[in-house]
Amino acid sequence: MKQGFVVDNTYGAQVVSKWAAGAPRKSFWGGVKSPDEDLVPIGTYRCSSCGYLEMYARPEFAAG
Repeated sequence: MKQGFVVDNTYGAQVVSKWAAGAPRKSFWGGVKSPDEDLVPIGTYRCSSCGYLEMYARPEFAAG
């Protein structure tokens, strides 16, 4: 497993969440600095019985 965080960097739109490697670093302007590495789209699966969620970061989850 590799440490990372979910990036949310949109304004006025709905986009696919993305995963960034490493620990988030605070930005001078607020929030976190934009990651230098590639961002990986996140797909989420939900159990229809209990609502449990599982998230996976894989390129095929990008909006098509």
